Amino acid sequence: MRALRLRRQSVTPSRGFSLLEVLVAFSILALVGTALFRLFSGALGNASAADDASRAVLIAESVLAEAASAQPLREATQQGTLDDGRIEWTTKVAPYAAPGVNPDTERGSESLPLRLFRVSVEVVFPSANGGRRTLALATTRIAARDSR
Repeated sequence: MRALRLRRQSVTPSRGFSLLEVLVAFSILALVGTALFRLFSGALGNASAADDASRAVLIAESVLAEAASAQPLREATQQGTLDDGRIEWTTKVAPYAAPGVNPDTERGSESLPLRLFRVSVEVVFPSANGGRRTLALATTRIAARDSR
């Protein structure tokens, strides 16, 4: 018998990626990229909404402090706007009567030289979804009774 000579062919492994592997990698990258962009977009929207809300709180506190410190303190309503009309505020100063107080006690307090007032402010500002949000703050102050 004749000995068959087998030749060894050297098979060199191919270097690089196949087209299918590249397509799968790009698909995964696109999905991850889309998720990250949505995440960052939502975070920017939340940061913007938080900035608008904190600005509204600062405005409300400032307007409330100004209205409550007016001398003499009188019943009144004032309105105004800020940021080119984006933020609107309204203050109200009105006599305060505690809920559940006996009417006889309330009438008896009318002879006192001092009166309790409720000072409130309402700030309306844009929300992240395009609507409007409202923030309301209030305090009470004691002041001389109006002697008209």
